[in-house]
Amino acid sequence: MIIRNGNVFQEDGTYRRMDLYVENGRIVDCGTEVSDKEEIDAAGLKVLPGLVDIHSHGAVGHDFSDADASGLKKILQYEKSQGVTSYCPTSMTLPIDQLIRIFASAAEVEQDESCARIVGLNMEGPFLDPAKKGAHDERYIRNPDIEFFRECQKVSGGKIKIVTVAPNMEGAEAFIREFKDDVVISVGHTGADYDCAARAMQEGAHHVTHLYNAMNPLGHRAPGVISAAADDPECMAEMIGDGIHIHPSVVRNTFRMFGEERLVLISDSMMATGMANGFYELGGQKVTVKDRKAVLEDGTIAGSATSLYECMRCVIAMGVPERAAVFAATRNPARSIGIYDEVGSLVPGKKADIVLADEKLNIVKVI
Repeated sequence: MIIRNGNVFQEDGTYRRMDLYVENGRIVDCGTEVSDKEEIDAAGLKVLPGLVDIHSHGAVGHDFSDADASGLKKILQYEKSQGVTSYCPTSMTLPIDQLIRIFASAAEVEQDESCARIVGLNMEGPFLDPAKKGAHDERYIRNPDIEFFRECQKVSGGKIKIVTVAPNMEGAEAFIREFKDDVVISVGHTGADYDCAARAMQEGAHHVTHLYNAMNPLGHRAPGVISAAADDPECMAEMIGDGIHIHPSVVRNTFRMFGEERLVLISDSMMATGMANGFYELGGQKVTVKDRKAVLEDGTIAGSATSLYECMRCVIAMGVPERAAVFAATRNPARSIGIYDEVGSLVPGKKADIVLADEKLNIVKVI
């Protein structure tokens, strides 16, 4: 396949009018390497890398925590249609036996070209702080447990790429030291102060789960997790860009504080994404969704009902530079879980995960 005349997003954040050559699902250097001479005229279109969503629970009426392979495939098909080509299904805090079934189910889904590619699993619970549980069920929260995590990783086939840990809970430091070289340890759902969070990052927890949400706010005398993450040059920080979780001014200033290299846009989407207003579930709890805002019965925000692609467009509308937003939805998440050598930009050798969009970033085609 040859994609002609498109404005291709470059690794330096500029657009360049050029052709892309695809052979066997990968980008190659020139047309002589292409056996399928099908051409797509992308004149007047932006050509973006496929997006990488490392934190999403579900969409179109299905949830990864349903442990249903057919439902997960429908999620993956929806994500691909929305420009997300690499995807980390994300669990909730649930009973132990249920989590085991959930992580085992990921290997059962039959993926094809209609689907986003599963590039890892995200274990958001149960190693959380009950005081910052958010939409997680407190009954099933537990202290970081090395042996239980090993069991989950085993049944998943080694696919868990990210695990959230509240560093102020008993056993957290030992857990971080044990697994820091095997998975991404993400600080989140925690009442940790600055010193506690900074120690966790020094131990190797160089990631933050949905910055600002389910943690103490940034105060000038009590800066907490947010400031610790900003101070750690290795730390990648997730941020939900749906326009509901975080005020636009905070989003703009967070991009200034962390720069283009370290922010990771996530959807944190739940099963109502792609669906009408109504009643849904997240982690076994009832959720009401109206105009993309998802809340529990007590009013707690319960994930988002917005795809990652729409989150990217949303932060651009807030005033974030387009290049920074695209990096935060492609390159940065890929780097954060160690797959940037395969996806996240459009250069020879990488997978041909491609989104064609018009000047207003409306999706025209996903390849």
